[in-house]
Amino acid sequence: MRRLSALLAALLAAAALATPAQAAPTPPPTATPDIIGGAPAYYTPFAVRLFRDGAPWCSATIIAPTWVLTAQHCVADSDATYTFRIGSDWQDAGGVLVTGVEIITHQHSDLALARVDQAQPSWWEYARLGEPGAVVAGQDARIWGWGATCTGNEVACQSPVLKVATTRVATLDAADYQGGSAILANAVDGIAAGGDSGGPMTAISPVDGKQYQVGVSSTSNRSTWCAYTNVTLYRDWIRSVAGV
Repeated sequence: MRRLSALLAALLAAAALATPAQAAPTPPPTATPDIIGGAPAYYTPFAVRLFRDGAPWCSATIIAPTWVLTAQHCVADSDATYTFRIGSDWQDAGGVLVTGVEIITHQHSDLALARVDQAQPSWWEYARLGEPGAVVAGQDARIWGWGATCTGNEVACQSPVLKVATTRVATLDAADYQGGSAILANAVDGIAAGGDSGGPMTAISPVDGKQYQVGVSSTSNRSTWCAYTNVTLYRDWIRSVAGV
């Protein structure tokens, strides 16, 4: 497949990220209305902006010196070049831009790991991944990403700066875009949209009171609910690939 120009890639990005949202599972009857809204984030070293062939595409997190965690549907084109801006809350400046040299996807969920060509220092503040029990239904969880701040033409309103919003976990018994296990959350002051895919959901663990990444953005209806692949249930797979 020929490499798309940056403009064409950006236009196709909206369609690619809209498909998972349209294919999202129906919220259970107990769910109430699920980053549109929210506010700018500050100093979030674990957050990563993902580019496809140079165009803004998805969000992600850095979890180890050479490993980035994101959504499988964000890196589905094997002919594309994926780059990642690490260490900056700004989409187009700061931090370091690294290139993905290996993509490994989970067979049954919307998760992917990208190995990058430059290692980050060992003292870096990597995303701390939660174990089962790190998130429960009824608690608040925060979602992070550079995605659309509007509905409709999402390409025209991608956020240049990382945003964060609060959601409330409705159930841990939902499905992601690929049929994997997901956390369904309802909007409190914002919701995920196109470009937030692959980005993290974090929660304060009721077990030890620490913040962990518990989800990866998979689907959303752009207004009331979102489904994040439940990272806590895929820890063995992540360890087998990235060692963390």
